[in-house]
Amino acid sequence: MVAEQARLLERARIAQDMHDVLGHDLSLIALSAGALKLAPGLEDHHRMAAQDIRAKAAAAVERLGEVIGVLREETDDAPMGPSDSGLTHLVGEASASGLAVELRVDGEGADLPPVVERAAHRVVQEALTNVAKHAPHAATTVHVSHTATETQVLVKNGPASTAAGLRPWSGGRGLIGLDERVRLVGGSFEYGPRAGGFAVVARLPHMPPAQAPRPADATPHLQGGGLPQEYRRARRSAGRTLVTTVMLPLVTGAVLSGALMGWEMVSASRSVLDPRVYARLRVGQDRSEVEHVLPDRQTVARPSATEPKGRDITCEYYAMTADRFDDRSGNAYRLCFRTNTLVSLDALAS
Repeated sequence: MVAEQARLLERARIAQDMHDVLGHDLSLIALSAGALKLAPGLEDHHRMAAQDIRAKAAAAVERLGEVIGVLREETDDAPMGPSDSGLTHLVGEASASGLAVELRVDGEGADLPPVVERAAHRVVQEALTNVAKHAPHAATTVHVSHTATETQVLVKNGPASTAAGLRPWSGGRGLIGLDERVRLVGGSFEYGPRAGGFAVVARLPHMPPAQAPRPADATPHLQGGGLPQEYRRARRSAGRTLVTTVMLPLVTGAVLSGALMGWEMVSASRSVLDPRVYARLRVGQDRSEVEHVLPDRQTVARPSATEPKGRDITCEYYAMTADRFDDRSGNAYRLCFRTNTLVSLDALAS
């Protein structure tokens, strides 16, 4: 039961991590929808749709926070790591606190998946906490190795002093929680005595395979048999709560993102001026001659360029392409009219 409590506590931390990431993404969706709502030339029913997307994204962020709050209350307070999740910062803080700790990093870890980066941070954080408790004067090494497929974290310390070794062991709940976090990302976790000291090793794949659930009575590194039936039911209930917590914002975010991207693509396609049509336009033409070949709406892109000055001059902008992956994406054609006469034609790069 103690081991299971530690696992549930770590799952609450994982849920909070998901809240931070998904809450940020949903906030960006709401921000984009708000900008779309204010776009010039937008029809009223499309403006209402953008407003609705923004409202739903904001509501999803609030609901996500409420669900995470309930989960944390049910599993006791689960303190998060520091806002700066860099391992250099973490090891630097430990060193400033008096630990003789050295950080070694092999390979490039700039593009780690967020779950791997957070799991590695938690492994180092918990391992250094244990060193501070049980071997505060021992030389400690944090070795992080990045390859194309996995990240390995090794934290090892030398023998503890006699005085520190007499301190009571806290029960290993933090290590059990780490085992649960590493397992959930498809990795492996080991810990135990090494060369008179202690070592913690975690292997974190960058693309974890599908995981089969661990049997209810499998409790690594601990003695004991199966859990009581009542506790297994409580664990299943907590698991369903966690799945709901994670999946609800994921699905909501995917739907909102898809709707917003779909609207942007449709809107962009209706503002594209065919290059062949542009090539046939001539300065001096009357607006009535060119109106029937112009797109339904103007593009929201406005490449920086000085507009012609003069009274009664108005300029219109039309996209060169609706394909985001086209090199011309963001470029625009500018047509300027004085009263009803075309006075300038420009192809502008963003």
